[in-house]
Amino acid sequence: MRITANRELIVALRLVLKPHERLIVGGAVLRNGNARAELMIENTVPVLRERDILSPSTATTPCGMIYLTLQLMYVEPQSRDRQRETYDTLVRDVLTAAPSTGDLINRINAELTAGRYYHALKIARELLTYEHSLLAHAHDRS
Repeated sequence: MRITANRELIVALRLVLKPHERLIVGGAVLRNGNARAELMIENTVPVLRERDILSPSTATTPCGMIYLTLQLMYVEPQSRDRQRETYDTLVRDVLTAAPSTGDLINRINAELTAGRYYHALKIARELLTYEHSLLAHAHDRS
């Protein structure tokens, strides 16, 4: 914890990593060594733990692609404009195929408009869960 010149209180993000756990910090992919480790992130930077990272090879569904696009918007701010175009196209396709995703998409859009990319990702995780239930239901009916 530290106080800036403007008297703002900055609280460090404390991360406890399991052996070999990966994370993204400011666009860099890091992997922990053989032992448990504790890190303190003392400034504002995009951070994603391994459990929240979706790789391109595992983003195999439309909502997975939305999540991956949001993830890139979060960890690579310089690519946001390009990723936003991709996101908009994916969202149009998903809303056409599954209009019931509208509430979640609207919540994600509200977070994007407010510049809260991590929060948008959290809602996108809910969208992935919902998509899986839709796909399971469709599979059960066939």
